[in-house]
Amino acid sequence: MAKSRTPEDPPPKPTVRDRVAVVANGNAKHVTDDLVDVLDQIVQSGDLFVSRTLEEGREIAETISERGYPTVLTAGGDGTFVQMVTWITAASKREGRQPPRFGLLRLGTGNALAWVLGAENPKGRGAVADLARLRTTAGSGTLRLLEVEDILTPFAGLGIDAITLSLYNDTRDRMRRVPILERFASGGLAYAIAIGGRAMPDYLTRGHPYVRVINEGAPAIRLGVDGQPVGPEVQKGDLLYEGPSRMVAMSTIPYWGFGARIFPFAGEREDRFNLRVADVGTLDVALNFRQLWKGTYRSDKVHDFLVEEASIHYDEPLELQIGGDPVGKRRYVKVRLAPEPIAVVDYYAPPGL
Repeated sequence: MAKSRTPEDPPPKPTVRDRVAVVANGNAKHVTDDLVDVLDQIVQSGDLFVSRTLEEGREIAETISERGYPTVLTAGGDGTFVQMVTWITAASKREGRQPPRFGLLRLGTGNALAWVLGAENPKGRGAVADLARLRTTAGSGTLRLLEVEDILTPFAGLGIDAITLSLYNDTRDRMRRVPILERFASGGLAYAIAIGGRAMPDYLTRGHPYVRVINEGAPAIRLGVDGQPVGPEVQKGDLLYEGPSRMVAMSTIPYWGFGARIFPFAGEREDRFNLRVADVGTLDVALNFRQLWKGTYRSDKVHDFLVEEASIHYDEPLELQIGGDPVGKRRYVKVRLAPEPIAVVDYYAPPGL
């Protein structure tokens, strides 16, 4: 018979199955040395990991998988979440383990997933509050992801969105080299300069790249400007779209970043993702920016589909972003709905019993 514990006895030491791993991106906007110290005091000893390079991130993912943590939180932006989910899920499968439940602390720039999972704003120690909510009011859910070039991600895109992110990264790096601008390098000012001062002029002078998008999976659904299905389903091997475009983007969640609802039909069906082809002109963007941001803009130059798998073919290489991180130029990209959803920490869901 097990020995009963008296009130004077110390509580039993938590096993790894009771612990939470936190992976902080040391390069993220709000991950400061002071915050790392605070997190280190809250998280169990040895369960806080700080990564500043891809190599460190991969090693951390292997360690987390080997230890078998039931919950892993990423402290950073969408890119940090995407990297750790991809690496840890792959490591878990190699070891025959069930991947953990994933969550995030909102400490990066953009943070599209924070709008989906209910993570707190980083101001006012939101990350610390979310750690407390994790054990009291947070629930669990599932999240479908895309698979793009062996990366698990909620969203990806080619064209103006990837160009903007690439210009933002360049603007941020330049601002970091100027002492008076350094503290603004990872915030809204850098985005404003990248969009208004660089992306929009680039948008004006660029042509409209020609693209072919082919359905590679189960029958796809074409949506009208009202979001309702139109015409017959598009069968495997048939064209979804052929013509000029400024952007081909895809997502399983409605948001792109900063709460911009770029994919309003992403949640229509759990077995499909929202693929959006846009060839909107500069003037249309300027006049309808608010509607574009809220996801209410409708135009015959914006084409939406609900798709399981697709291939994208450009005549010329175009910038690609995966999970908000630019990855270079591509002429061909294949994207599919990942076969299995991941378990996630959902602050909107009621806690489990």
